[in-house]
Amino acid sequence: MGAETYRSAGVDVAACDAWLGRLGEQLPAIGGFGGLFPLGPHIREMREPCLVASADGVGTKLLVAQAAGDLSTIGIDCVAMVVNDLVCCGARPLFFLDYLAVERFSETMADAVLGGIQRGCAEAGCELIGGETAELPGLLPTDRFDICGFGVGAVDRAKAIDGSSIAAGDAIIGLPSSGLHSNGFSLARRVLPAEAMNLEMARALLEPTRIYVQPVLAMLDEVKVKGIAHITGGGLPGNLRRVLPQGVDARLDPAAWDRHAIFDMIARSGEIEPGEMFRTFNMGIGLCLVVAAEHAEPTLRALHAQGARAIGEIAAGSGQVHIHQIHNLGVDL
Repeated sequence: MGAETYRSAGVDVAACDAWLGRLGEQLPAIGGFGGLFPLGPHIREMREPCLVASADGVGTKLLVAQAAGDLSTIGIDCVAMVVNDLVCCGARPLFFLDYLAVERFSETMADAVLGGIQRGCAEAGCELIGGETAELPGLLPTDRFDICGFGVGAVDRAKAIDGSSIAAGDAIIGLPSSGLHSNGFSLARRVLPAEAMNLEMARALLEPTRIYVQPVLAMLDEVKVKGIAHITGGGLPGNLRRVLPQGVDARLDPAAWDRHAIFDMIARSGEIEPGEMFRTFNMGIGLCLVVAAEHAEPTLRALHAQGARAIGEIAAGSGQVHIHQIHNLGVDL
């Protein structure tokens, strides 16, 4: 038995270093022990600037991407899950970092994932300033990897959005999702038959998460928004409930918006009850905005190009989300 090395133990530092060296030619900020970001230009006009931070991943959507042999959009998903959370506070995303954990490093895989991250950051208007790539043999199954992202944004405290002013009579505006986004894939993978996983279905499942940052930030200059909910794990009831203050409920009418065929296919394949579908998936709405009734029309006009719809209202209650007319049944969630 010869002398053992880090490489023989499953960690090829040289391969990763070579990749980082080539990456540094495109992204000079990458490679140091920390990423520097000048705050001055972004907070100069704020009276009381606040930093807002968020972290998230893409879950078992990774397994679908690997099975389909398409990792080109997973990085977009990772960025979207983070920056959409930041804009819920009214914050403008400033910078992003990623963490890529792999069983064994592959330059092809890393390039595909990073390419998506770069496209996502460009769409969100934030800067990729660093990250970490780690080989973890023995911790991850063969040829598996995981990715998560971390983002920081800034908002003037006086303009921060926290839902505290939401009141009965307010309107709920929904922005459509592009599909499942990055949630509910454990259930989707369980009920969708492998033999039905054709190219069309793979494309539907892997459609990248929409990034709502730029249109919403532009709209915030025109309309006062009381609350914003990013519809992720927990679906519409679980996430919209997070922005409701005491004493009010949200009432949604699912007939007010269209949903993608993939949701109906999942429901049929698994004989999944409507309530469970709404608790698991976004069901066609990726972002909810709560505004005063008189601001509903200006909001719909400002976000017309994004497909905005009036999908419900706020009523007196106890912090619950009621979804009506699901297959002619009222379902309170």
